Amino acid sequence: MAGTSYEILTFDALKGWAADDHRAALDVFCKSAGRITDPYWQAACHLAPTCTDPRGFFELYFCPVLITDGEEMLFTGYFEPELAGTRVAGAKYQYPVYALPADLPPGTTRRRIEEETLLAGHELVWLADPVDAFFLHVQGSGLVRLPDGSVLRLGFAGKNGLPYSSVGKEMVARGIAAADQVSADFIRDWVSQNPKAGRALLWTNESYIFFREVTDLPADAGPIGAMKQSVTAGRSIAVDPAFVPLGAPVWIEKQGVHPMNRLMVAQDTGSAIKGAQRADIFFGTGDLAGVQSGRVKDTGRMITLLPIAVAERLSGRI
Repeated sequence: MAGTSYEILTFDALKGWAADDHRAALDVFCKSAGRITDPYWQAACHLAPTCTDPRGFFELYFCPVLITDGEEMLFTGYFEPELAGTRVAGAKYQYPVYALPADLPPGTTRRRIEEETLLAGHELVWLADPVDAFFLHVQGSGLVRLPDGSVLRLGFAGKNGLPYSSVGKEMVARGIAAADQVSADFIRDWVSQNPKAGRALLWTNESYIFFREVTDLPADAGPIGAMKQSVTAGRSIAVDPAFVPLGAPVWIEKQGVHPMNRLMVAQDTGSAIKGAQRADIFFGTGDLAGVQSGRVKDTGRMITLLPIAVAERLSGRI
């Protein structure tokens, strides 16, 4: 890709490489290895499940490559919300989550969908808080606990085709908050305290997500990522597949209050995840994961592990 550079590194140059749990990373890699069809990856993908030396496996079959496009690294976090809801509207449950319609008019905005009755009859579940519904869209999946104690898992089904825009950046642009103040908790509190203005603020992100009911996963499994496999807390990341191949092992060196040097696997994507040095770390399901992920807005670097032949071709060595 024009403007992109590829620098081959050594494993010794990866901060904390020797101390990581390579077995945990290999187990996650194996979950989606069968979905990688590039022939350059086939040897590693075929042998991964029988490997008895995880660190040696990665060092033998892969080469660390720093892929850059001139933009600074940005790590953020995401999680799977667990929310209370009902299948039928009533009492405090007034905010619908919709299934993907077959005939949504092109360019239909978030505001139109929420203000009009365009999607009546497509409701999957009803939530009690419009901010919960909004953040469910941002995360792209979630668990809904129903009154009888059962759990409904929601997975991504599609979207309205309009681009994602950051509500946090809009708050900064309007002078509502400084850049270092903005977090999921800050947005939630401000919208709750300013319901009319808050609703209008959420409408500035015109992208709208539709869901499907996921019935083939146990409740304790992670949500389905872009590779059609469950993602794993603390080991899966969302990347921009224009730069990082889905399924690739990726070494991250996240700075900030809680540094993280760890081998991850690129198993997901996201509307806001654009660029060679951009990653969204999956923290898990529930409130604690939400708190942890909402606090991540850190720099650092990430290094993609590519098959040696691919790395040498991209870096111009062959």
